[in-house]
Amino acid sequence: MIIELDMQSDVPIYTQLVNGIIEGIASGKLQLGEPLPSVRGLASDIGVNLHTVNKAYTLLKQDGYIQVHRQKGVVVHPDGMPQVNEEFLDKQRAELKPIVAESICRGMSKEQLLEIVENIYGEITLGRKENH
Repeated sequence: MIIELDMQSDVPIYTQLVNGIIEGIASGKLQLGEPLPSVRGLASDIGVNLHTVNKAYTLLKQDGYIQVHRQKGVVVHPDGMPQVNEEFLDKQRAELKPIVAESICRGMSKEQLLEIVENIYGEITLGRKENH
């Protein structure tokens, strides 16, 4: 599993880790039940503090993307991914609203914005098709 981190980004490292792991699952590069590196191992591999990795794993566990087993370690949740619910939809709306607003302010059309979303969706799911 390769997660690209931008150490100069304004986006916190733990958020980049969370997003990278979720994208890996969505693309099929990470399979249900697949082991992930230990907190110490991943922290060492990418050169960050182990508390940063621990925070990312804690958030992923809270959202149902991973499980932490005493024997198996950290694994992609073997029973499947969390489902779409009202809380998730509210979160998506809240996160997308400023993106849509900025796009409108800059003169982007609805069609242009939707094309970007479709392209990103296609890039991620293309990997899923290739891995199955």
